Amino acid sequence: MQPCYKTFIAAIVFAATCGSATDPLADLKAGVTALDAKKYPAAIAALEPTVKRLPKIADYAAFFLASARAESGDYAGAVQTLEPVFKMMPVSPLATRAVLLAARAYVQSGDPKAALEVLRKNYSTLPQPAGDLAMAQAFAAADDPINAVVYHQRVYYGSPVSPEAAQSDAELKKLRGALGEKYPPAMASAMLGRTVKLMEAKQDAKARAELEALVPQLGGAEKDLARVRIAVADYNAKETARAHHALASLEVSTPEADAERLHYLLLCAQRLKNQDEAQSVLERLGRLYPNSKWRLEALIASANHSLIENQMNAYEPIYRACYESFPKDPQAAGCHWKVAWGHYMRRQADAGDMLRAHLRLFPGSEYAAGALYFLGRLSDAAGARAYYEEIVREYPNYYYTVVARERLKETGGVAPSPKVTEFLRGIDFPQRARTLNFQPNATARVRIERARLLASAGLEDWAVGELRYGAQNEDQPQVLAVELAAMTTKTVGPDQAMRYIKRYAGSYLFLPLESAPLEFWKYAFPLPYRTELERFAKVNGLDPFLVAALIRQESEFNPKAVSRANARGLTQILPVTGRELSRRLKVKTYATASLFVPAVNLQLGTYYLKTIVDNLGGRWEAALAAYNAGPSRAKAWSSWGEFREPAEFIETVPFSETRNYIQTVLRNADTYRRIYASEIRAGLSK
Repeated sequence: MQPCYKTFIAAIVFAATCGSATDPLADLKAGVTALDAKKYPAAIAALEPTVKRLPKIADYAAFFLASARAESGDYAGAVQTLEPVFKMMPVSPLATRAVLLAARAYVQSGDPKAALEVLRKNYSTLPQPAGDLAMAQAFAAADDPINAVVYHQRVYYGSPVSPEAAQSDAELKKLRGALGEKYPPAMASAMLGRTVKLMEAKQDAKARAELEALVPQLGGAEKDLARVRIAVADYNAKETARAHHALASLEVSTPEADAERLHYLLLCAQRLKNQDEAQSVLERLGRLYPNSKWRLEALIASANHSLIENQMNAYEPIYRACYESFPKDPQAAGCHWKVAWGHYMRRQADAGDMLRAHLRLFPGSEYAAGALYFLGRLSDAAGARAYYEEIVREYPNYYYTVVARERLKETGGVAPSPKVTEFLRGIDFPQRARTLNFQPNATARVRIERARLLASAGLEDWAVGELRYGAQNEDQPQVLAVELAAMTTKTVGPDQAMRYIKRYAGSYLFLPLESAPLEFWKYAFPLPYRTELERFAKVNGLDPFLVAALIRQESEFNPKAVSRANARGLTQILPVTGRELSRRLKVKTYATASLFVPAVNLQLGTYYLKTIVDNLGGRWEAALAAYNAGPSRAKAWSSWGEFREPAEFIETVPFSETRNYIQTVLRNADTYRRIYASEIRAGLSK
């Protein structure tokens, strides 16, 4: 912590504590520590005086004190103590917790009606499923078992993987026994919805068992859906043959269930490599259920399957059917782009018309910048300038902006084409903020002051919660994102600081670099471990900014990062790859855990990256594809066309994840260069 910052905090503390000679923040920390240790009398003794002595964070002191009193059995005292939480302005992040604590205290003190009153009054703001569980418990205490069942069912069926669901399950079993025939049955839609959420949570076996138990209880459309989804659970569990057999032989009478059945039958056929059957099922979906969402999903699955095999004649009509049949669906833009891009790469005469149509139909598409760029490549110098300038203006931190800026140098002093300029004026691009105010307003200043007080008391997690609440609910999330980043970059790491910028200043890529403070950009594009990074980049002849860009995308600079594939560390190296690289480089005392050591990981990762680049003839776009998806795929994709420039190869990569990865790393490298290059130049000039 810098001395000036310490002085600033000291001034806040002095003002917040009314100039007291003792330190109430130390008492607050001691009280919270005692509360966590379940030493409630000690917690109460420490916390009681802090409510008045810390007026700016009195809600925290009051909440902790009320919690200690409730745990001590002083329920009436707990409710009374919570008053500062409800009166705090701006609204306290603890308000909903205080409601739940008050409701529990009322129930424990024998006043469930008061509990229900406070819960109903604040129901719309309560966190779920905790709010519904509190409602169920209050109804049970009020001797209203029917409503208790209703709210326990909301928890059990609506949030099946939550800890609260287990509690509600136990209570529902008791209530079912007590109520007998009066027990209100759950809605069929709720029971089916629970199984869908279980499958979304990858709990397919549990979902399957529950669906099998449900089938005898259901009828009509719900029964059909349950029978179909038993097979869906098998498909998700990779029991493809069993799923295929069940779906092929299953007869259902309702259109929705049959459309879902056919969709998953197509997926099974694809997985079993039976393309004739998959095509037959797709045609049947088109005839029977042309407007079903399951037909849309089947169209995309079928087209994508042909796309990764580079079978354009097969996938183009399917993608075309997608955007023509479902023009308003968010996925239509991607389908249209695949067709337009195919025409461009085959150098067809209508490619320009297709690209212009993409902009008119889908101006907010993630592919709009690409459409502008390749229209520029099809144009004369004046037209190209108009398109490239539009990219730079609309997408200041995108991959296509990087290449467009270079192309603009080739257009010389020619003026933008009036015809193209007029066309672009007719495109309804989304309105995006180009500047943000980073000067905190009154509310943001209060949030920051409160958070700093909490942090100075050693309550960093609560300080972060204060800022996050403000970022989520108030009008200057970008200001609080910077404060969050500053607070966590040293205590947690630059990866968490970066995530706060991404989350609470989500439109940052549309901001010109000069429109936000430098510290904001450095939190968004951090450069920790800089000395080792630059050293090993230089050893391997790599651009350090490109290495930083790759790490930002791979691990967000978290040295302990582990991927789903078990890749580890800053540059995400697999253990088996790490062992091989360590032997080549003769790294002493190497172990798998060494991949979590930044210097070792950087040494291996930069060498590995250089090896890939060299093996692919120095083509960085292909090297990044290989780093993400494997060398064999990168080499195969390199043979898919006569690429006139790297951007054509990148856009042809069939995996969305890999294509976005390449573009993001190259964009990151450019952004790093613009942020940090001046520092390097300044260092060299000394």
